[in-house]
Formats: sequence, structure tokens, C-alpha cells
Amino acid sequence: MLSNIGIPGLILILILALIVFGPKKLPEIGKATGQTIREFKKSTKELTSDVVEEFDEVKKEVKDLKN
Repeated sequence: MLSNIGIPGLILILILALIVFGPKKLPEIGKATGQTIREFKKSTKELTSDVVEEFDEVKKEVKDLKN
């Protein structure tokens, strides 16, 4: 999705954000966005590890049933 924007589009978006939110609010918005992305990645990693853990347990049970 972002690969289609390009440098000119990104600059235009940043200028519009600067106009709409102002120079004082923009760093706060960037920080909040960074924290949100970090939390999302953390939650995704935890969810993935839980699924892998469950899969390994089921795989082990199936292997035990075969023997």
C-alpha cells in the first residue's frame, strides 16, 4: 500500500499533516503512532507464539497416540 505513494506523495502528506495539526502537535502524534505500532507488533508476536505453542502440543499428542 505505501509502496505506491512515492516520495512526492509522502512529502505532500507530511505538509498536509503539518498544516492540519500544527508543528506543536505533530511530534505528539508521531510518538503516539509509534507506541501504537509497537504495541500492535508485541500483541501479534504474543498471539503467534501462543498459536505455535498450541500447535506443538497437539502435534506431540498426535505423535504419542501413534506410538
